[in-house]
Amino acid sequence: MGPLKGMKIIELAGIGPGPMCAMLLADLGATVLRIERKEPVDLGNPRPLKFNLLLRNRKSIALDLKAPAAVELVLKLVTAADGLIEGFRPGVAERLGLGPEVCFARNPRIVYGRMTGWGQTGPLASAAGHDLNYIALAGALASIGRKGQPPTPPLNLLGDYAGGSLYLAMGMLAAVIEARQSGQGQVVDAAIVDGTASLMTSVFGLYAAGLMSLERGTNTSDSGAYFYDVYECADGRWVSVAPIEARFHAQFLELMGISSAEIGAQRDAQNWGRAHGMLERAFKTKTRDEWCKVLEGTDACFAPVLSMAEAPLHEHLKARQTFVEIDGVVQPAPSPRFSRTVPDMPTPPAPPDAERALDGWLSVHETQTLRAAGVL
Repeated sequence: MGPLKGMKIIELAGIGPGPMCAMLLADLGATVLRIERKEPVDLGNPRPLKFNLLLRNRKSIALDLKAPAAVELVLKLVTAADGLIEGFRPGVAERLGLGPEVCFARNPRIVYGRMTGWGQTGPLASAAGHDLNYIALAGALASIGRKGQPPTPPLNLLGDYAGGSLYLAMGMLAAVIEARQSGQGQVVDAAIVDGTASLMTSVFGLYAAGLMSLERGTNTSDSGAYFYDVYECADGRWVSVAPIEARFHAQFLELMGISSAEIGAQRDAQNWGRAHGMLERAFKTKTRDEWCKVLEGTDACFAPVLSMAEAPLHEHLKARQTFVEIDGVVQPAPSPRFSRTVPDMPTPPAPPDAERALDGWLSVHETQTLRAAGVL
């Protein structure tokens, strides 16, 4: 089930943003066939398969893509696919015999999704890199952190997954829709530097207008403002506050027992340092859970800072079933939600299984022949 039921995607095994994109499509109902490597490869962060959650919701086969028969099998699968995802360095897929032009020759309607950090072109296109490097170059990393402190790596959420996976998924869906109208596929070049820069559009606008300083920790949304920050409570736990709008700010102060005269003009940055100190002292008078009883559920724009262990247990997220447990592993449920074409519960990551994976792609006889020939 799911809104993408009937869509068929081939995923050439990679790390991080490519698998995340494939998972997003599979979570929404697409049939995604992952082509694993036969030989062991260092793909980073080794762990037992059941905990590699980005590999959920799809089946896989293992192939030696340096073998002509294996490449021919992938091209045969291409004829039945709506899209293909690859995350190699530029030129690698072409050298394997699986580049866009070869795939278009087999299936003119296929959407060829390419996931890289630097992009398919440019002086850095062939260089190695990771999320942190891409968001650094795009201007995002320099803006994240507290005043007087080094830039803070935001996990690999901003580059790999927001600037990479989501943009590739959006691009592939857009191209599949267009292909169904035109009968022609195309290449989707999803570069993390491009996607991250796109995410910074609003921030670049603020900077151009003179409303965003290049100095970290001095702006409204980077911990510079006292009304958009995190505070430590009496028990050493933390809370977040973000009452930016005047009416929310007024309710926040009222619930905190602080008058507007004490705090000073909200938009006057000269007041922010002193106001920060006031709130730091105030929040230290109660535990995090005590502050939740005062502020949570109001228009004060408040939330406790929860750990990964705590988040699935919060009443709001439990009510929405934001997290699910699959094969004993608690993990985020598919998102977004649909009123009619509700996606099925994800299936756990599974090892390669040619017969199950190729069901619906090839006949039983074709699969048996490939296994007898040693391709599978």
